[in-house]
Amino acid sequence: MKRVLGVAVLMAVSCVVAQAQVGLYAGFGASDFHQPNVNWQYGPMAGLYWNALGVPFVKAGFDLRGDWMGRGDAQDDSYLIEPRVQIHPHVVPLMPYAEALGGVSRVVIAQGSARTAGTKFSYALVAGLDLTILPHIDWRVVDYSWQRVENLGIGFQPTQISTGLVVRLP
Repeated sequence: MKRVLGVAVLMAVSCVVAQAQVGLYAGFGASDFHQPNVNWQYGPMAGLYWNALGVPFVKAGFDLRGDWMGRGDAQDDSYLIEPRVQIHPHVVPLMPYAEALGGVSRVVIAQGSARTAGTKFSYALVAGLDLTILPHIDWRVVDYSWQRVENLGIGFQPTQISTGLVVRLP
């Protein structure tokens, strides 16, 4: 009986691990820094996710991402890692996901003689929607994030919206 139970547990674990998948993504985004006299900032974003666990219709794993919004006197370069959950219904090619991130951000906000700059701890909440357009290729229809950078001396909570492509490795 113990062997049968052991084999059943091993089979269940191997089925969950067999669902593991890696995705590489890149895109372009726009960020509202919510600072006086600072317009929307634009830039690239890229990352890698690994869905380590999967059960029917739900995948979970980690995401490592970077985004580089703005340049010069207004910029936010963020490097974050987070757990992620993705719903994968298989019936329709839409896959919504949610993430909670933590990492560091290098921020520069310069307005005349007033300048705030630093590399500080940041965290963010992300929600998005991927649409499968070809086997192993998804269009990241929308990726929305709210971020907070701690101990910067100003209340810095940018929001960002982006779009791009995802290549899922088998």
